[in-house]
Amino acid sequence: MADDNNKIFQGKGAISSNRSFIYPKDTELTGNDLIEFINYNDSHLKPHYRTNMDYYLGHHPVLEQPAKQTGADNRLVVNLPKYLVDTYNGFFSGIAPKISLDDDKDNQALQDWNNVNSFVDKLNEISKQADIYGKSYAFVYQDEDSQTRVTYCSPSHAFMVYDDTVNREPLAFVRYHYDNSSDATAKGTIYYADASYDFVGPAINPEPTPNLYKLVPAVEFYENEERQGVFDGCITLINELDRALSQKANQVEYFDNAYLYMLGIQLEKDRDTGQPKLDLKNDRFIYAPADTAVNGKIGFVSKPDGDNMQENLINRLTEWIFQTAMIPNMNDQAFSGNSSGVALQYKLLPMKNRASNKERKFVHSLRHLYQIIFSVGTVLPDSSKNKWSDLTFKFIRNLPANVADEVNSARNAEGIISKKTQLGLLSFVDDPASEIKAMDQEQEDKIKQAQKVADAMPDFMKQDNDKQEPDEDKNNAEQEE
Repeated sequence: MADDNNKIFQGKGAISSNRSFIYPKDTELTGNDLIEFINYNDSHLKPHYRTNMDYYLGHHPVLEQPAKQTGADNRLVVNLPKYLVDTYNGFFSGIAPKISLDDDKDNQALQDWNNVNSFVDKLNEISKQADIYGKSYAFVYQDEDSQTRVTYCSPSHAFMVYDDTVNREPLAFVRYHYDNSSDATAKGTIYYADASYDFVGPAINPEPTPNLYKLVPAVEFYENEERQGVFDGCITLINELDRALSQKANQVEYFDNAYLYMLGIQLEKDRDTGQPKLDLKNDRFIYAPADTAVNGKIGFVSKPDGDNMQENLINRLTEWIFQTAMIPNMNDQAFSGNSSGVALQYKLLPMKNRASNKERKFVHSLRHLYQIIFSVGTVLPDSSKNKWSDLTFKFIRNLPANVADEVNSARNAEGIISKKTQLGLLSFVDDPASEIKAMDQEQEDKIKQAQKVADAMPDFMKQDNDKQEPDEDKNNAEQEE
């Protein structure tokens, strides 16, 4: 069921207010509808993605403004978009999230697969793309050795199509590209739950490729339902900050190149040329001689100084960019100079709230992603393919940690909570279940080592120990009487 804000295409497709593609349930895309979606993604959405990436890379609109005819023409870029994205992404996923299962054997298989696939690194890239573009995709596939792999896809050349029900279930995933030919025809693949089809333009190959997963093999990751990136709400402020700093640099250069004027003063002239013995152009002189020097003046040509106004504007723009993005300025003296733990927590609260909302969205997407990964039996056995619902996800905010306080908190929790939860309080313990297993192994090794030492003792020491045991039993009996 489509909402009232959906844009309807000429065919059966539509796009919702949050830039999601919608298509009727249990219906395969026609060639014309597919091209409608691709054209809309290229003409309406991709420019936004490209613009945001340009901002992240430091290529801002101020660099593209027409050149000035006269005067200084500085173009300064303050790359706050990159600072905002990298700071926030580092805060959210700088510490690898803990993904685990309760069963030891299944958990070890899960960790092995995550390590072999560098899944944590790919999840970090997915998170960064979501911060820049507003969304990103994880795509699951089988490699040449029939092993399950995962990679990330930019929304500039891929998109998800959801059905038109209330649940908005994934209907198809489309990946496409353009070759170097002049016709610029889109080529790619449509992935459904049961099969995939290659296409060239509106022509879809009728020969299907079976889908082993029996699910659409891709998952959309996003931070919020509106599919907005970290700095989408700050674009006008960022542009104005670049403009203000560029103007300030022009102002500084103007004063550095200010002209010295001499009015009513007669300078010595060159005998051959009759001109004053000064390089008026390169030395920036304005010379107006007079017959007498009674009212002579010397000074610099200047214009009103707006430095205070410019500084206030720059400071206000910088402050509002961070406030709008809900990310604190770590270099702000008011932030870094405040040693109160409670005050720092309040300053971090907006970013924590934003990260908590992102975590909920990511956990939902991750659970669906592992449902796809477990479905083919290459990571976990077929008997455990439904363990995706038992997965535990723990995201740790990347903040300076007081290890001593963490250890004390974990020690004080002894006997109150489970051992696994107790170890989970320690930020440096990546996998509490594996840590418990390692601790049990250490204890077992100590017992075995003690047994070996006892077996290696000389016979007379063993006899002394045997003699001491009755005496100890006698003393214990006397004490009981």
